[in-house]
Amino acid sequence: MIPILGLIIGLLIGIFIPYHIPPAYSTYAAVAILAALDSVLGALSASLEGKFNIKVFITGFFGNSLLAALLAYIGDKLGIQLHLAAIFAFGNRIFLNFGNIRRKFFKLKDVK
Repeated sequence: MIPILGLIIGLLIGIFIPYHIPPAYSTYAAVAILAALDSVLGALSASLEGKFNIKVFITGFFGNSLLAALLAYIGDKLGIQLHLAAIFAFGNRIFLNFGNIRRKFFKLKDVK
């Protein structure tokens, strides 16, 4: 439940303390947000399995976000759209994690 609480707190902060990201950094922010969302959904999935580890979550959250932004930056410097690889990878993982969460949720509902 820690990931969901963190997501709710982050959403509330984003709603009540709006921040404008300059267009030059929007690609970096987008892939970092995708990576963070992937980590949150992965943590929720692990939590439903009883395998959640806060150290794995924190290192994955910040590590994946920084790595994704770094990929976008390197792609910018090389003149290629390398951020698309991060978008594809994290987008795929987000849908896989969501599917796992959905299946685990319905299994939990059937047991009760």
